[in-house]
Amino acid sequence: MTQAAIQANSHGQANLTGWMRGGMLALVLALMACLIPQAQAADDTHLASEVQSTNGAAVLEAFDKQQVLRVTQASELSDHSKRLIMFSMAIPLFILLLITGGLGVATGVFGKKLFIPHMVFAGLTVTMALAHAIVGLVWFYPF
Repeated sequence: MTQAAIQANSHGQANLTGWMRGGMLALVLALMACLIPQAQAADDTHLASEVQSTNGAAVLEAFDKQQVLRVTQASELSDHSKRLIMFSMAIPLFILLLITGGLGVATGVFGKKLFIPHMVFAGLTVTMALAHAIVGLVWFYPF
């Protein structure tokens, strides 16, 4: 063999060896990536069972206490906030009532073609009035 052929052959083997090393490294990394989550899952399962056995009852009691506090705080609105909510419902109710009355007068007295808008606003007014009445009865006259 000639000197050039030997250099080309050794150079080709060096490339092949480097390629094989890179492939082996990629294969080892892929295997590690597949095995590490399974090992962590086994550790997490062991830790979870250990934590669950030690303070499971304490966690449940704390959760029950938090839930009871949330329910009592949600159901206890002050009278001031209740009145403020009722007032904020009364303002649009009053505006809808004035618009409905104005459209009714314009339709009945002046003969304007506003019957459909009058009925739409009348429906909105009745809906808001019912919601206002129900909230007032539930909050201020509990059964």
